[in-house]
Amino acid sequence: MTNSDVNTSGWAGWGVFAAVVLIVAGTIDAFHGLQALIGPDTAYFLGQIGLFSIDVQGWGWWHLIIGALLILVGIFLLLGATWARVVAIILVALNAIGQITLISVQPWLSIALLAIDVVVIYALTVHGKDIDAKKA
Repeated sequence: MTNSDVNTSGWAGWGVFAAVVLIVAGTIDAFHGLQALIGPDTAYFLGQIGLFSIDVQGWGWWHLIIGALLILVGIFLLLGATWARVVAIILVALNAIGQITLISVQPWLSIALLAIDVVVIYALTVHGKDIDAKKA
């Protein structure tokens, strides 16, 4: 069976969109992680209940690892790996949960990223058969 024999819809391109979004987001996340690892060890924040500190090194390692995973999953999505679609959905869902927790701190950025997460999850779940048909 050749690509011309397979009947795909325009939704198959959404898999490429999702992969590119994951690669870009992973690159940005990895750079944020490197910034945290190179910078100071602790950040202090003044909240409604008082002053609290965050270990920036732990935050940096988290973002560096997640960023690398997002880049790898995005590349494997472009190569057509079905397992990468499942891992991408899990990683994007975790990111969406993280954005919900940050809405009070950065509302516009969190809402924008949450919307992108929802679109990526939609593309990878609802149109997975179209993505699979395209690579066949």
